[in-house]
Amino acid sequence: MTIRLPQGYGLITFDEIDSTNEEAKRLAHAGELGPVWILAKRQTAGRGRRGRSWASLEGNLLTTLLIRPGVSAAEAGRLSFVAALSVYDLAAALCPDASVGLKWPNDIRIAGKKCAGILLEGEGGERDAMGWLAVGIGVNLKHAPENTPYPAAALAEYGARANADDSLATLAHAWAHWYGLWQSQGFRPIREAWLSRADGVGNPIVAQLGDTTLLGIFTGLDDQGRLILTAPDATTHAISAGEVFFDVRAALER
Repeated sequence: MTIRLPQGYGLITFDEIDSTNEEAKRLAHAGELGPVWILAKRQTAGRGRRGRSWASLEGNLLTTLLIRPGVSAAEAGRLSFVAALSVYDLAAALCPDASVGLKWPNDIRIAGKKCAGILLEGEGGERDAMGWLAVGIGVNLKHAPENTPYPAAALAEYGARANADDSLATLAHAWAHWYGLWQSQGFRPIREAWLSRADGVGNPIVAQLGDTTLLGIFTGLDDQGRLILTAPDATTHAISAGEVFFDVRAALER
């Protein structure tokens, strides 16, 4: 089956691989310039944020985009929002009657349940620019993992019928749109688009930052992609990394 990708994007496919992000790293070290999508039917060592394993169930979308964005690590990190918008477009297209939302920093949810995740990895290059960046994306198309610390769902539960090949084509075109916008106009329109699709804005949240727990209102994102939390005493916190919980009572009882 031919996967119709945007012009200029390459594709490498595998029946089985350790990790599409690891393959992106190997390709980058071998001199691959990208942009190239890496697609696998199965992963034996898939992973998510903070070193967590990612359940790589056959029938789901398991892919990584290798690019060389030519920007600083901080700027490249904000491409997680570009990826999130792209996955949002995919989920919304496959499940038009379901409620799709984004959760900071890089989760996509359907009916309040996680259906996709994003993992960015890369290495520095010359003059403080990223040498390469791997944008890893996992989407629960047909199967959701069990025994997770958060509610999880598969898009098939909400009417999605697309396979991984068709889904990658949709995702790749969405990425080309949002990435092009980021390249031409910077982070501001990405930030605005992300906020308009985000869950929890204006509502109470709990942010877990290591041993520190913050309670407040999720009031937005700053121009660096940090979550802005306004505490009960009106002080604001710009959070660059951590876990966010919408169920305040349950989070405080953890």
